[in-house]
Amino acid sequence: MSAIFLDVLPIFVMILIGWLIVKVGLMKAEVGDALSDFVFKIAVPLLLFRTIAEADFKGASPFRLWIAYFSGVAITWTAAHIAATRFFGRDDRIGVLAGVSSAFANTIFIGLPLVQRTVGDKGLVPLSILIAVHLPVMMIIGTILMERAEHKIAGGKGRSIVAVLRQIASNLVRNPLVIGLAGGALMHLLGWTMPMPVELVVDQIAGVSGPVALISLGMALQQYGTSGNVGIASVTSAFKLLLLPACVWTTSHLLGLESDWTAALVLISAVPTGVNAWLIANRFGVGHSLAASTITLTTALGAITVSFWAYLLG
Repeated sequence: MSAIFLDVLPIFVMILIGWLIVKVGLMKAEVGDALSDFVFKIAVPLLLFRTIAEADFKGASPFRLWIAYFSGVAITWTAAHIAATRFFGRDDRIGVLAGVSSAFANTIFIGLPLVQRTVGDKGLVPLSILIAVHLPVMMIIGTILMERAEHKIAGGKGRSIVAVLRQIASNLVRNPLVIGLAGGALMHLLGWTMPMPVELVVDQIAGVSGPVALISLGMALQQYGTSGNVGIASVTSAFKLLLLPACVWTTSHLLGLESDWTAALVLISAVPTGVNAWLIANRFGVGHSLAASTITLTTALGAITVSFWAYLLG
């Protein structure tokens, strides 16, 4: 167990380094924002492009992977919604945000370097397959449910599902991650290979995506913190770090996924909450403290819980 913890610990140490860089005033938080842009718009898209272009899928179907992961998401999201509305007496909007905070994993900034370090490059294939649909599915569900909750509470005429889907689709076609995945899939289908100079450049840039992502995330943590909602945030954090990976581990075994794919999925589901929970809270102007507290708590406890799941996975 100690060896696994020491393997996982550097991931969270780099987040801590980023946090300290801003905390002691070596750099401003805006530098972290610029690094995040580099990771999201350039480094990770190139990594996904290379992974899909060179992947050996061995005839594996992505549908079992998606079913295994999103079944766990559905269970966890529902449990968090019920906990927020029934046990803590919050309205449906907070219920939706509790579900998002419990089920939206930080796949890019923490999950990707974690899987690459612990499972290896073979773990990037199932991760890339998941990333291809993760953001669209989670954002569509979160936005539709939040708009319905707002309509239920405030009344008035809400946007139609078609309008919501149109807006999200418009955003996705310009999303660098989607472009990188689509480009890699096209290269793979056509059987093309990159010229050696191009491949070297892609490898160099893709290689820094993990460390830079972790440090930039740490630099961004200054804006979160734990401001109220500690009780409900503790529940959403427990659901995120324990319930979601437990559900994904169970469904992966029931569906007979191979060990590398199961390991990648469970570790991804075990990482801290992604910043998208904060973005949804910002978009609808509700639940900022819950999203922020969950992100902070899951990141602070992540090294321990991720090590626990890595130990169970062997």
